[in-house]
Amino acid sequence: MSSERIVSFLPSSTEILYEIGAGPQIVGVTHECKYPDDAKRKPRVINASFDANKMNSKQIDQKIIELMQSRTDIYVINDEKLREAKPDLIIAQGICEVCAPFAKEIDRAFSILGYKPDTLVLDPHDLDDILTSIMYIAERVNRVTEGRKLVVSLQKRIDNIRMRIGRRTSGDEGKKKNNNKNKPKVLCLEWIDTFFTAGHWVPQMVEIAGGINGLSYSGQPSRRINHIDEIRKFNPDKIILMPCGFNVERTLKEGKILETNDKWKSLQSVQNNEVYAVNAGAYFSKPGPRTITGLEVIAKIIDPEGFEDIKVPTDSFSKYGYPKNAATSKLL
Repeated sequence: MSSERIVSFLPSSTEILYEIGAGPQIVGVTHECKYPDDAKRKPRVINASFDANKMNSKQIDQKIIELMQSRTDIYVINDEKLREAKPDLIIAQGICEVCAPFAKEIDRAFSILGYKPDTLVLDPHDLDDILTSIMYIAERVNRVTEGRKLVVSLQKRIDNIRMRIGRRTSGDEGKKKNNNKNKPKVLCLEWIDTFFTAGHWVPQMVEIAGGINGLSYSGQPSRRINHIDEIRKFNPDKIILMPCGFNVERTLKEGKILETNDKWKSLQSVQNNEVYAVNAGAYFSKPGPRTITGLEVIAKIIDPEGFEDIKVPTDSFSKYGYPKNAATSKLL
């Protein structure tokens, strides 16, 4: 079924639509739809109810808790722009009402429009689901050939990581039995203040890239870590900071709060300068094509030499150094 006019309530679906050549059909996006650049020029039919750019991690966390407890909207629909868009299709998500407009915004959109356009609600929980979502969108907008081409190219990149890890860990039975002993334990944190461990597709990405994921489970939601002792008990070899929606610069800035946390500084991975900041907003938070770049980033973090030949964007990650006897951090 082909839909002429599309409103995207989801940044990842906006990216997918552009990738399969349906960008011209988009008539409305959210404030978070910033990729590719042309998406910034589309009418914004949804905005956040608060400005996260003017708040730190703790303030954002507290604000979201406050809004959810009071049942106040996190996202606000621009009635006038939505009516002007006159969508035939609305694409939304059912994963997280904090990360992007949720299914309830669709009901509100119906009320504003006075009619019910076609809807597609995506609910990906791992990389396989993300690839499936691409095909769902491609089928809805009559771009099946383009969708298949995109999925094949992304699957090849996933398989490349898998095969290289597989070759490295294959061998005799004895080696296989001790296989996990040679894999680094990796903790991915989706929020810094307070700590949240990354769920959904991130644990699978860590495992494909040759690591042992900790404190979260593939396909399950991200969760709050109630005490840093959980992290100390897991004792990760590497920690990847990926606050939802943040880029590397913002993550490094927010991470400064950890420099006064003695328990954090006592972690072996921190002592060994094995803490990394990634561009979560581009490559981890949004279940779209660039998530596969995120997989390649994790592979390079876990094994810099083994994946030296894989090129990733310069803004994708940085190592975060915590000098043992200093209160300030430095970007390595």
